[in-house]
Amino acid sequence: MKSYITSDPKILGGTPVIKGTRIPVSRVIFLLKEGYTVEAIHQDYPHVPANVIETVIDEVVNMVDSSRNDQKISKVQVAS
Repeated sequence: MKSYITSDPKILGGTPVIKGTRIPVSRVIFLLKEGYTVEAIHQDYPHVPANVIETVIDEVVNMVDSSRNDQKISKVQVAS
């Protein structure tokens, strides 16, 4: 799967952004929290296709899930 999240020290000080933009991933998550739909976010940022916004959201979910699994494995190793 192609990654649409990137971090570069030269872009917003390394804040994770949507690749090819200066839109922080945290902004997308904030808008979702505020009740925006993917389509509404796309309307605010029409130069970013809706499917890219959906993929960014999926990537964030996968990162969180992966982080949780890493923590579970660490806890099991400590308990052993």
